[in-house]
Amino acid sequence: MTPWELAKKNMRGNARNYAIYFVSMLVSVVIYYTFVSLQYSKDIEAGMASSQNLRTVFMGSSVVLALFAAVFIGYSNAFFTRNRKKEIGLYALLGVRRKTIGQMLLYENLILGAVVLAAGIGLGTLLSKLFGMILVRLLGTDATTSVGFGLSLEAAANTIAVFALIVLATSLYSYRLIYKFSLIELFRADKKGESAPRVSVVAALAAALLIAAGYIAALQEIHTTEQFALNMGIALVCILLGTWLLFRAAVPALLAACRRNKARYYRGTAMIGVSQLLFRVRGHVRTFSMIALLSGITLGIFSIVYIQYYFAERSTAESRPFSYEHASAGPAFDDAVRNVIDADKDHPVAAHLSIPVVELDADLTNLRDIPIHYYSYAEPGKTVSVLSASAYNEASEALGRHETVRLASGEAAAIRPMLDDQTYAEYEGQSLELRIGDEKQTLPFVDLLEGRVLSWRFPDLFVVVDDGTWAELAKAAAPTVFEVYSVEGQEKAGATADRLSAMAAGRDEARLSTFYEEYKRTQEESGLFLFIVGFLGLVFLAATGSMIYFKQMTEAHADIGRYAVLRKLGVSRRELRRTIAWQTLFVFVLPLAVGTAHGYVIMKVFTAGLVGMNFTIPILLSMGAYIVVYFVYYAVCVYSNDRILNPA
Repeated sequence: MTPWELAKKNMRGNARNYAIYFVSMLVSVVIYYTFVSLQYSKDIEAGMASSQNLRTVFMGSSVVLALFAAVFIGYSNAFFTRNRKKEIGLYALLGVRRKTIGQMLLYENLILGAVVLAAGIGLGTLLSKLFGMILVRLLGTDATTSVGFGLSLEAAANTIAVFALIVLATSLYSYRLIYKFSLIELFRADKKGESAPRVSVVAALAAALLIAAGYIAALQEIHTTEQFALNMGIALVCILLGTWLLFRAAVPALLAACRRNKARYYRGTAMIGVSQLLFRVRGHVRTFSMIALLSGITLGIFSIVYIQYYFAERSTAESRPFSYEHASAGPAFDDAVRNVIDADKDHPVAAHLSIPVVELDADLTNLRDIPIHYYSYAEPGKTVSVLSASAYNEASEALGRHETVRLASGEAAAIRPMLDDQTYAEYEGQSLELRIGDEKQTLPFVDLLEGRVLSWRFPDLFVVVDDGTWAELAKAAAPTVFEVYSVEGQEKAGATADRLSAMAAGRDEARLSTFYEEYKRTQEESGLFLFIVGFLGLVFLAATGSMIYFKQMTEAHADIGRYAVLRKLGVSRRELRRTIAWQTLFVFVLPLAVGTAHGYVIMKVFTAGLVGMNFTIPILLSMGAYIVVYFVYYAVCVYSNDRILNPA
């Protein structure tokens, strides 16, 4: 019988043993093909206002996806081949030549790869329309946009090229297996002894201190780019080392403490569960650490992107308070803009104001003590925009806000910059020194206003002064008048926004900004990233869940004899099932708990600028979805373990 025939016969007779490896590869191919097919979708590209970034973002993400699929399939292949070492040793014992065995393994992997690619592309084609419509929904494109159904030849060619390389690499690894191990090693692959880890309280405390130091460094208030890089570097090193040491030392210390509690240790089957976990925790250190870090990164990034998507409209309303805003550029241009806005009967004007602003160079020396985020305004000597108190109050009322300001002569109130979390306590006792020609005027701060009334621009320094002071400033420096409009249904006023943008094209002095363009851009960017991060998160989740699953299955096969003895000693099936469920829960919950804590810190660091927003709902939704899917793996793992260790 040739190696090719031997491979086909072996696969037909052992289809059940190939199922786990087949499913792992199939999931990777389906996810990759579905993702890449969206990259080449003309329908999605046509429905986006800023479609030029679509392919670039998808292309970069597909590389990450391919790398992760390669690692995942490699891990699955290692698990699969490990479980077959005894079978391979048996072939060698029966006199089959090593070359023939190597060729058989090579052909098996190639056949499996070809079947998986065909099935994966077929399933991916069925799912691509569904995921395409989800992406369209997240992007907020026109409701009439539809995604066509059919095989994408470009995506299929891309998928075949990527996975052909991965399958070839794993096939060569399988081919070399017979040359890598001796016959004795192949037969004793699942008989390796395990020893209890050393319990060190000092190392356990060091793990807790390292993780705490990493969290503190990450959550410090940051003012400069250099400080950001330094703090994040310290946090990264501390958290990586602390996580590894936590599973290396702290978890064994916890289990050893459970064993010393004699009253609980000898109750029921607790002794079985604690002893097995204690003897196997050393083998879990690397897996636990990797899963905790991957889960933390996935949860953190997904939460950040979901929060940005969730608050897209609100953040746009803060950066673009009015529906339309432009600097007055002469009566002809101003009238033309007003005519276009008035002509849009579907979005009637609710308010129209003229807000004069004096723009002056300011000496910010007195503000250097205020902890301002480095991305708000970094250097002194920048322009400050000065509004009168009456103009601010009128605009605030037009926007439906209750925030107003009252100032005595010579007093000033700052408007809090975006992406900052300043409070008035940081301004109290500080003042602003304005330069008016050769003269300087010092204005003490008496209030900090939270709501801006004009669009965000850099440098982000807006100040409100009393009407008398503002009138004096306006005599020295001609004010710029901003025409602002508020219309109903501004998030759907795309046609009018496009007409205004066309009118202002090439006229920088108009400084036109529209709510719709900013909202559309924010929604598309956050929706696109949410989809991509969600997709990558799904792969990470599948990979981390599968890593634990494979590990548990390997240990379950090694424990079959031990559990058979327990059943003969009279331990009931119910007690054994409870022990299996408890042990498996410990293995799943531990890295997830650490990963959730890491993810929360990552989320807090990168959403520090979203001041005043309640993240409870988006955090619960994003992390809750991850945890629910993660526990599906737990349920499947308990069921599989119970079938292996506790058969009826």
